Amino acid sequence: MFIRLLADHPWFEVTAVAASERSAGKRYRDAAHWLSGDLPARVGDLVVTLCEPSAVDTPVVFSALDSDVAGEVEGAFARAGRLVLSNARNHRMDADVPLLIPEVNPDHLGLLAIQRATRGWAGAIVTNSNCSTMVIALALAPLQQAFGIEQLFVTTLQALSGAGYPGVPSLDILGNVIPFIGGGEEEKIEVEPLKILGTFENGAVTPASMRVSAQVNRVAVEHGHTACMSIQLATHATPDAAMDALRSWKGAIAGMGLPSAPANPVLVTMKRDRPQPRRDVNAGNGMSVVVGRVRTDPILDLRLVAMGHNTIRGAAGASVLNAELMFARGLIQG
Repeated sequence: MFIRLLADHPWFEVTAVAASERSAGKRYRDAAHWLSGDLPARVGDLVVTLCEPSAVDTPVVFSALDSDVAGEVEGAFARAGRLVLSNARNHRMDADVPLLIPEVNPDHLGLLAIQRATRGWAGAIVTNSNCSTMVIALALAPLQQAFGIEQLFVTTLQALSGAGYPGVPSLDILGNVIPFIGGGEEEKIEVEPLKILGTFENGAVTPASMRVSAQVNRVAVEHGHTACMSIQLATHATPDAAMDALRSWKGAIAGMGLPSAPANPVLVTMKRDRPQPRRDVNAGNGMSVVVGRVRTDPILDLRLVAMGHNTIRGAAGASVLNAELMFARGLIQG
């Protein structure tokens, strides 16, 4: 997905691809599992190098590494002066690393100076969130800003592509729902939104004070994570007021002209059976979160359903948008 999104990007060009010893020395087209559409010919002809700073001569590194190796490798690139845009979980909750959603918390980039000073790095690491957290945080941000949030109960229905390739065996998922996803998925959802929606003051992020309870499920959907949420607001709001807040919210980067930024980060549907991954996953070129079924909750204040593209908005697209914001702010030199 990184390759797809960067293939015709107006600001960035893929000049190197790197991986483990198993792939090093092969052309990218021979090393990759390209699943659909045409592989960009120029990138397909690139020879895969070792995932080491000495082998990759680029100022910006997009990291799609597995968390088993990402922490050490990303740190090595940052020490070598590279700016690392990470999709891995390893550094997300580090106090000096931005967990960035440009529309929500661009001021958290202020952590970069602290990160460099604390660690003695010439480069830096910027992370995007867990794929389900992205959907949840974008749906919550307008409500947090308008009314405040005290509690969240969320159940996710997560697509197969979130499990990577080759993913879940067919006989385990067809006609089935798996109420467990490894890698601390529930724990990520319970802590990452607090950092994202927190305030940056005096060189640190103070987490939002809301409490989050999460349950996760793997379902037989190709792309698109769905989150069913019940929300306790700090200030009571009707469903109509909540929908007004969601519809009117454009985020902190509106008008900046970032190539990957959707006009509306959050879209509200009034159809009673939406959002649906099959119908709505590509909203905003896969960068918008679609919210529907906003209604009164009989125990808390509101309940709603949010859905977004997990490998675009929830992964590669999020890192690309982070890089675009940093380039626009002069944090990446052209």
